[in-house]
Amino acid sequence: MKEATGELNMTVITVVAIAAVAAFFYAVVWPAIKNSVGKTTCENGGGTWNGESCDMN
Repeated sequence: MKEATGELNMTVITVVAIAAVAAFFYAVVWPAIKNSVGKTTCENGGGTWNGESCDMN
């Protein structure tokens, strides 16, 4: 029984760790990637990136 409890605890820790990494990616990394792609696409199309949208000249 103790061995099964240890495995359950390790599973819970693993799930929590994966959730923490996913939350960090969603909150910090994804917006940076999205902004970078938007800026590059806008500038390659001849526009000016204003931080949130593209102003076409």
